[in-house]
Amino acid sequence: MGLGNNYNYIVTMLAATAAEFTRALPPKGRLLGLDVGDKTIGLALSDDRRSIASPLLTIERSKFAKDMEALKKTIVVHAVAGLVIGYPINMDGSLGPRAQSTRSFVANLEKHVALPVLLWDERLSTMAVERVMLDADLSRQRRAELVDKLAAGYMLQGFLDSLT
Repeated sequence: MGLGNNYNYIVTMLAATAAEFTRALPPKGRLLGLDVGDKTIGLALSDDRRSIASPLLTIERSKFAKDMEALKKTIVVHAVAGLVIGYPINMDGSLGPRAQSTRSFVANLEKHVALPVLLWDERLSTMAVERVMLDADLSRQRRAELVDKLAAGYMLQGFLDSLT
């Protein structure tokens, strides 16, 4: 697990529901939203009262071990209490190859990070973010730089909004 001897471990758990996930969390603590892609992982962070999500950074994917190192460092630095991972469900509700890839990522993640995990429907998050960036007249290069962490923020905010 490697997060240090003084880290208060919580059994890693992929929650079946949002209610189960929130019951596994401490009363306060930041959540980290992940938009897992083939080439990048967009990260967004909530405040410790879990009301506002902010885009944080984008991890350029390389080897899984390096991805985990960057993710674990972010978890420790920001005292993250749980992970909300975007789940790419098809528009018709079916699960395709991207959903399976995300589940594989989570299965590997659970071996390295001891936190509650929730898969959260991310349908249309990237499209919504891209529309806003187009409306803001951002260049193609700037959109490419921002899209993953903004999509993670949009997805995480959707989860946070569901809590109220």
